[in-house]
Amino acid sequence: MQSTENFRIAVVGGGVAGSLCALRLAESGLHVSLLEKGPELVNGPPICHLHAGGSLYRELSDGQCLALLEQSIYTARSFSHSMRYRPTLIAIPKRDPGYIEQLLPRFEKLRAHYRQLVNQDPLNEVIGQVDDYFQLVNQPDAQRLAKLPAVAEPKSAEQWLINALRELDLDKLKFPLVLVQEYGVSLFRVAACVSLAAEKLNSLSVHLNSDVEKVDALEKGWRVHYRQNGQAKSMDVDYLVNAAGFRSGSIDDLLGVESARMVEFKAAYLADWPQEQCPWPEVVIHGQRGTKHGMAQLTPYGQGVFQLHGMAPGVTLFEQGVAKSSAMSAQPQLSAELSLLANGQWSQELASERTQAAINYLAEFVPSFKSAKVIMKPLSGAQQIPGSDLNQRVSGASFAASRYARSEIVKFSSALDAADDILADIGQLIEVPRALSGELTSVTSVAIESIDKLAQKIALRRKFPKALATQC
Repeated sequence: MQSTENFRIAVVGGGVAGSLCALRLAESGLHVSLLEKGPELVNGPPICHLHAGGSLYRELSDGQCLALLEQSIYTARSFSHSMRYRPTLIAIPKRDPGYIEQLLPRFEKLRAHYRQLVNQDPLNEVIGQVDDYFQLVNQPDAQRLAKLPAVAEPKSAEQWLINALRELDLDKLKFPLVLVQEYGVSLFRVAACVSLAAEKLNSLSVHLNSDVEKVDALEKGWRVHYRQNGQAKSMDVDYLVNAAGFRSGSIDDLLGVESARMVEFKAAYLADWPQEQCPWPEVVIHGQRGTKHGMAQLTPYGQGVFQLHGMAPGVTLFEQGVAKSSAMSAQPQLSAELSLLANGQWSQELASERTQAAINYLAEFVPSFKSAKVIMKPLSGAQQIPGSDLNQRVSGASFAASRYARSEIVKFSSALDAADDILADIGQLIEVPRALSGELTSVTSVAIESIDKLAQKIALRRKFPKALATQC
């Protein structure tokens, strides 16, 4: 085996996938250089929930849902200070052909699997008590709760329900409803955790404003040419990790590696609804993707700030929003307009128009939400989807060449699993210096006060409301 002491790794991309991979490898004692094109870490597409069971996507297979549950528990153990501990209320509208009863076998499987994971390790009980993983809400109970006063500090499932049921148009929904322990996640708290953890690891070197321009193959490894703040640089490494997100295909092209993938551009929007100061659960109204009646999603952040998804054309989905790789290039090509939006270059007119469309979309089921006000900056970005199935949500590491790995995640909760697979591949080349725990210890050891302070600074620096950086 190659000497561990001189083994060098480069991770390209400092988003969620690359940052978590770099932390995991560095915690094992390996020497890692993390190359990020932008000015700071974890500045990618919006993260708003954990996906602990895939409950938001009824089109997923049971296998994907069980895998997402496992990955989410693994992730929540490391990022407990980034979680937003509120449940999610799921409903099916009367106009939709589906029924909650069709999903009950899946919920039962998920609860049973959660119980099994907790029996294996009590520390896995991180998404609430097993027996409470999901609860059904019948129509009489919903109507009763809707008449009760709002609860400023909800402690029970019933109290969380009250705040939403008071405003939902129950006449448009099928019963029963489902309340599931699907927690929220703050992207800005994750960014703060990652940045603070990286500072503590001597074996991790972070290179910001570093754009990879060329990669040459060596006898055992790679020479990575990059430009940092306008200055040409290079480094020789023994192993290369491609975690460039929706730009992963461009790194494949530099290496001459073929791959099939898609890129999907989507946007979420922010609205201020100051009349609603009591904490809400997340509210998901299922729908048929791609139609004018796709899923509606209302994500609370406190202080009257809500994030909005409407999985329909004109709201979250965009015309020509999905691009595919080709025989000529592994990098899918979005249109020039969507490429600008993916880089955050929105006109005020388009941002206002799309956000108002999202407000109107949610107001069909929450009529009083019609009074919500546009927060001008959308949360948008492109995500990669390996392969050719647009419904694929579970993904991880792939190995297309010797000493080369790709971390191709679709969901935040898959990043640590991908990192472990990459570490196992490196373990075929060298003896990994240290065994790892079930969490990212560099993250769990960060003081919550430091996370609070830095997360709010990051949110304001990126021109978003501070509410998106809080945990409550």
